[in-house]
Order: sequence, then structure tokens, then C-alpha cells
Amino acid sequence: MQTQILLIVFAPLLAALIAGLGNRMIGNVAAKSVTTGALFLSAGLSWPIFLGFLGGTATAEVVPVLSWVQSGSMSFDWALRVDTMTAIMLVVICSVSALVHLYSWGYMEEDPDQPRFFAYLSLFTFAMLMLVTADNLVQMFFGWEGVGLASYLLIGFWFRKPSAGAAAIKAFVVNRVGDLGFMLGIFGTFLVFGTVSIPEILAAAPGMSGSAITFVGMRLYTMDILCILLFIGAMGKSAQLGLHTWLPDAMEGPTPVSALIHAATMVTAGVFMLCRLSPMFEAAPTALAIVTVVGAATCFFAATIGTTQWDIKRVIAYSTCSQLGYMFFAAGVGAYGVAMFHLFTHAFFKALLFLGAGSVIHAMHHEQDMRYYGGLRKHIPLTFYAMLAGTLAITGLGVYHLGVGFAGFWSKDAVLEVAFARGTQISVMSFWLGVIAALLTSFYSWRLMFLTFWGKPRWIESEHIQHSVHKTPEQAGEDTTGGYHPHESPVSMLIPLGVLTIGAVAAGQVFAPSFLDSAAFWAGSIFYNEPLIHAMHAVPYWVKYSAFVVMVLGFAGAYLAYIAKPDLPAKFVATFGALHQFVYRKWYFDELYDAIFVKPAFALGKLFWQAGDVGIIDRFGPNGVADAVARGSVAAKRMQTGYLNTYALIMLLGLIAAVTFVLF
Repeated sequence: MQTQILLIVFAPLLAALIAGLGNRMIGNVAAKSVTTGALFLSAGLSWPIFLGFLGGTATAEVVPVLSWVQSGSMSFDWALRVDTMTAIMLVVICSVSALVHLYSWGYMEEDPDQPRFFAYLSLFTFAMLMLVTADNLVQMFFGWEGVGLASYLLIGFWFRKPSAGAAAIKAFVVNRVGDLGFMLGIFGTFLVFGTVSIPEILAAAPGMSGSAITFVGMRLYTMDILCILLFIGAMGKSAQLGLHTWLPDAMEGPTPVSALIHAATMVTAGVFMLCRLSPMFEAAPTALAIVTVVGAATCFFAATIGTTQWDIKRVIAYSTCSQLGYMFFAAGVGAYGVAMFHLFTHAFFKALLFLGAGSVIHAMHHEQDMRYYGGLRKHIPLTFYAMLAGTLAITGLGVYHLGVGFAGFWSKDAVLEVAFARGTQISVMSFWLGVIAALLTSFYSWRLMFLTFWGKPRWIESEHIQHSVHKTPEQAGEDTTGGYHPHESPVSMLIPLGVLTIGAVAAGQVFAPSFLDSAAFWAGSIFYNEPLIHAMHAVPYWVKYSAFVVMVLGFAGAYLAYIAKPDLPAKFVATFGALHQFVYRKWYFDELYDAIFVKPAFALGKLFWQAGDVGIIDRFGPNGVADAVARGSVAAKRMQTGYLNTYALIMLLGLIAAVTFVLF
């Protein structure tokens, strides 16, 4: 297994270096071939490892790479840890990344800077693989920051576009806020446990339960403090409420970036970290309660915003934010295996939805506003069926008594059931918020489908499409479409859609028994609460069918509003204008942060610049000294007359002054 792991992790890095350094010297095709080939190699090697853990034939293993740090009492190596958690993430990361690389062949075909784009994609994949194979917290932090750097580069890939640059900076800055908490958590963990080795920390964590420290006169529980700090890092990376504002803006990057980073891999890093350190969190009940509340609030909050957005990618982005909330409150109630199962299935259907949206955008000449879509199922049928499968997966279509359903039915319903089964006040509140979010998820998902694929074609109203398309005489004669015909995507984009469709349909059905009911599958990897899982299966039938009922209600509401009575949304907005504006403006978080943080920071910076730097330092420093020298030079120049008698007079006056000084 050692050679396999080394190839899986380092093949994307090698490919990124070749494509990035070779760039235009090796050309587009070579750069794309090297990076895509490396990722398919990693994906191909990942699946046997995952299936080995699934079948019980594989065991946890640590692959040493090199000796890394020897400093005082801190000592650790660079090593790759492979267990059930790692195997799951290897499959998710490598499979989705490989398909995104292939998809990008068609989507980025016209971009002049393809080698740089593919190098960034592979670099991101390497950083994410470093994160999930980490055997110690410092190595995890290295991968953590690596994906932050790569996401900055990918979000701002079209750097000549001001909005892309602004979105990249916003993602970088917001994540630095979360990373401060993560760093402090790592520092504190080392101080408490005397090591950064993850296995050693997890083995010692249960013994620290109940230990406390005194800080500014307050008695604080050690594990709660450490886990809250670590969770702040997870909030930033996984876009939880409060540190979520970067995720929707990150849609400014190319659509394949959205599918790779902000749906399937990077944003799940926080969930992975929390589950990896689950024995620590089990010793920190207050921290787990905070995780549950924040996750449930995020789940509900993001779902409300998704119902009002018009940009097709932003709808899916807020959907991602909401689904991450499900994962966190599942982990918060102690069902880490359920959280990882939803992470696993979500990777397939969310990547499918993003890549499907990219196919729609490609067909509509990069128009992203759903108000200018309509009737596309006849023009791009393969994309339609792929997105239909993704929609059925995220809304959780399935029937409990028949034991059949799409991916989301198995994982999202399990999250709701385990939250109810936990039985605490916070977990039951999370259950109800999750049910409401499931209703909203069904509504905005079918709203997206109806606006995009049903109804009359509305792209004739889009000036962007009509002005940017060179129309043939035949196209110009088509009155119903304004001269433009949407077209299906190339094969390189359709193949990934087909593969991900299989995952969206079958991933839950196939893997649910292992993820949900097998303690042996999770042995030595996460904290597995077997009594809670048994309680999950014993919840009342109305709990099991609650998600199905609200899914149907959400579908019916979207059908009524956008097919049966298309004037209904406008009437709703006219009646509840303030509420709609509040949700449409994303609960005014951006405006609030702008008022509290951004504008004061700019004002303070301007004060230091104008009053401090220019008014004091420059005035009395470099500029003041230069001005004094210039004025002195003018005065001294006047004394240089060139006449001998003048110089003799000055020398005589100087001599008299010197003698006078000595005498008196």
C-alpha cells in the first residue's frame, strides 16, 4: 500500500509542477494531459484502498515520508496516515478532481491560459490530499493553508476581472480569521498534550475530560476551549454562519473551480477535521453544543437565501452552505459516521449540480441569470437529465418502506433521524430546523429546474446573449429564440456528468450499510456511538417520513409558483417586500460586516496614511530633511561667487571669529 499512497499524493504535485513551470512552452494539450492523467491515476489507486476498508481486508497504516521537525520537546515526521477516514476522502477528492480536470478540457477550451489553470487545479488537489493524510496537526495545517492558497489562485484565476480579484481577496481574508482560531487550537493542544501527533492526542483526550484552567478569574474547561478554537477554523473553511460570506462570492471563479473546491473538497475540510478529532470533541460537551447550534442555524439560514437568488451558481453555492450545516449538526450530536456519510454522498450530487450548471452556462453563452433561461430541456437534454438526477438526490427522493432512494435520501434523512434520536433540547431543535431546511431545499432546487428547463425560452430578452453571439442567417430567422440556439456541451463535459449521475443515484443505496451500521468499518478512525445509531433506526415513522413530506411540499410549491401560476412570485414580493428584500440581501451580513469592519478599517488606514505617514513621517522625515538640504544648498550656493577677494574676506572673518571664541 505504501507505493500506492505515495503515488496518490505526489502525482498531482508533480503534474502541477510540470504544467505550471512548463506552461506555454509545453502547450495546452501537454499540460492538460499530464494533470488529467495524474489525477485519474490517483483516483484509480484510491478506489481499491477504499474498497479494502469497506470489505474489512485493509488495516490502518502510516507511510513515512521524511523526518521533519526536531525542536526541543516537539518532534514529528512527515508521514501519511491511511485509515477509513482517509480512504473515504481519497476517493472523494481524487474522483471528483479527476472528473473536473476532464470536464475542464471542454469548459476552458477557449481560455488562453489553460496550463496555469490546470496547474492550479492539481496543486489544490495535492494540498487537500496532504490535509486528509496528515498524521499530525502541523502537517494538517500545512494542507489547510495549501488549499487556502490554491483556492485564492483559482477563485481569482480571471484576475483581469475586478469582481474575481475581490472575491479571491474576500475568501482569503475571511479564511484567515478562521485560521487564527485553528492555529490557537493547535498551539493549545500542544501545550496540553505535549505533542502534535494525532493518534497520541486522541488516545489521551478522554483522560482530559473535566480538566479545567483558570483564566482572568474564570474557571474554563480545557477541552471545551481547545475544541471551540479548532471549530472556529472549521467555520472559516466550511463556510458556517458568521464566516460564510466568502463562499457565494467565490462563484466568480470558473465553474469547474466551484465544483472542485466549493462543493466537494475544500469546504468539507472543516467537517473532516472535526470528525478526525472526534475523541477530543467527545470530551468537550459545550463545544459540541456550539457545533450543533451553529450547524443547524447555517443549514436553515443558507436555505432561506437560496430561495431568492437568480444566479444559478449562487443558488447552488448557498445549497452547499446549507448542506454543510447538516454535516456539522450531525457531528455535533455525536453521529460522526453519519456526518461523513452525508459528506460522501454530497460530493457526488453537488459536483454534478455544479458541473451541470456549468453545462447550462456554456450552452447559454456564459449567461448565469436564470431569468434568461427557460425551455432548455429540449435543447440540452443530456444536461437536463443529469441535473434532474442531482436535484432528486439533493432533495432526498426515496421511500423508507421500499428501501430505495437517491443518495440524499440515505444520508440527509439519517442526519435528521439521528438528531431526533439524540433527544436533547438542542438536537431536537436542530431536527426541526433541518426539516424546514429540507422543505426550502426542495423548493429552491425545483425552482432552479423549472426556471432553467421549463417554460418559454426567455433568452431573447438577454442583451448579453444576443449582443455577444455571431448569428448565422438561419439563426437570425428564428423569431422564437432571438437568433440564438443553445447547444449541448462537448463529450469531455458530458462524460463527467454521466459518471457523477451514477454516484448521485446509487452512492447512498450501495454504501449506507457500511457507513451507518458497521462499527468495524469505523474502528480506530472516529468515535462511533453505536447506541445512538440503534436509536436512530428506532425513531417513529413520522420522523422517518418527515423529510419525504416536506420534499413533496417543496416540489408542489415550486411547481405552483413557476409553472402553474408564474405571476405568484411577483405577488408574494409585492405583499412581503421587506421580508423578501431581507432574505435576498442575504440577511444583510455583507452590509453589516462592511459597516463594522471594512469601513472603520479603511478609515483607520486613511488616518494613519494621511496624518501619520504623509503628515508626520514624510513631512519631518524624508521630505523634511530633503527640503532642509535643498534650502541650505541654495544659501550655500550664493556664497560661491568665484572671486578671490570674497574668499579671502570670508577666511579673515572666520579667523577673527575663531580667535574671539578662544579669547572670550
